[in-house]
Amino acid sequence: MDTAVRAWLLAELGTATDLTDLETRYTRLGGARAVALEILRERLAALIAQPASVNVSSVVSVSTAENIKAYERQIDRLENGQPPAPGDE
Repeated sequence: MDTAVRAWLLAELGTATDLTDLETRYTRLGGARAVALEILRERLAALIAQPASVNVSSVVSVSTAENIKAYERQIDRLENGQPPAPGDE
């Protein structure tokens, strides 16, 4: 994985993403888009496996519904070739 691929992946997945994990996945999957999609699908699955909202009356209310929608939009965009990834032909 070269610096352009690493930079693209970090831009799509966030700078807190484990670089060793990215290298391992890139070696196994062979492309930046495939790596990004695999990681995003895992993140989406983890969110879906949890309660979508938690509400403690008059104390706190937390919802992950918008995060789920955001992951779904990002996955859809990547599946449709946007943005171009290094190595896309």
